Parts: sequence; structure tokens; C-alpha cells
Amino acid sequence: MPTLEEIKRAPASTAIHELIASRWSPRAFSDKPVSAEVLQKLFTAASWAASSLNEQPWRFFFGRNGDATFAKILDSMVEANQGWAKHAPVLLLSVGKNVFSPGPYAGAHNPYALHDTGAASACLSLEATALGLHTHGIGGFDHEKARSHFNIPADFEIGACWAIGYLGDPETLPEGLKQRELAPRSRKAISDFVFAEWDVAAKL
Repeated sequence: MPTLEEIKRAPASTAIHELIASRWSPRAFSDKPVSAEVLQKLFTAASWAASSLNEQPWRFFFGRNGDATFAKILDSMVEANQGWAKHAPVLLLSVGKNVFSPGPYAGAHNPYALHDTGAASACLSLEATALGLHTHGIGGFDHEKARSHFNIPADFEIGACWAIGYLGDPETLPEGLKQRELAPRSRKAISDFVFAEWDVAAKL
């Protein structure tokens, strides 16, 4: 009987790095706390993401289960996501500053703010995978409620919510989510998203 990790790992035929092959987004999290040392590594990994003009526009709101920040992030989510995310030991909300800081482009619009915030989030997620944790990015939440909860100014764009923790038991999930948790992952073919022209797939 294959383990959940084996079910979720990208097929060996992809020949990609084990770290990437092993990254997936569970909904069942254990109540094991995430140590300050581990969190320091996750956010350090995020800090080393590439960004336009080295702006590093990202900001993360960080909450541990039971604290006020966690409660605000959770309250921003749609009910379906609250049901499982409330068990995660850590929740994040990412935002990106959409104007450049002092420098040659000070005050100019930064069109790459959320792109770069996503890159930082990906680095954080891969570091989490390397340390035996999992992350789950969450788009099902009320952006305006999140903005209000944290008094986020207009020059910051809302990114995503994130649940972080150690893998839990899929049996704790409602049946529909449990089946999704246990199902193998799938991805588009490279020819579906790598192109030489708008409608001509690239030849690798």
C-alpha cells in the first residue's frame, strides 16, 4: 500500500529534483507546532527570492494557531477553507508593495509586486518541503476583509493566504476533501504552456 507521500510525489518519469517532486498542498495538518528556528529558516528562504530591482516587495502577516493574527487571517477565508485551515499551526497572509521604494524609480508603479511576492512564497514553500513541512496556498478568501483586518494601505496588493505545518491524517477531513487529499496529482503537458508563438507550441 503506497504512502500518502508516494501517492502525491510527482512521477519519477519527470526526472525533476526530489524537493520539487515532493512538494504538494495538503489540507490535513497535524497539531505539531512549528518551532521558531524552523520559521526563521522559512522566512529567510523567502527573503532570498529574486525580485525586480531587488525591491523585495513582499510582506507576510504571520499567525500561530490561537493568536489574534491567526484568527484574522482565518476569518478572512471562505467557510469551506476555514473548515480545514483552522487546524494548521501557522497561517500567513502575503501582500506586495506595488510602488518602488526610494531610489531611481521611487514612487513609480511596480507591476511585478505580486509576481515577486509569489516567488518569495515559492521559496518559502520549497524550504518547508526540505524541512519536512507542507504549505497550502489559499485563494478562497475575502481580500477586502483581510485588508480591513490588518489596515493594509492602498499601495500594497493582497497576495494569498497560506497554511503551514506538518502533515496530518486525511481521515480527519470531510469525505469530499479526503478523496482529493488521497488522489494522485496531475499537471498539464509542457506543450500546453510553453510556446514559440501565441498558438504554436515550442519544440524543446
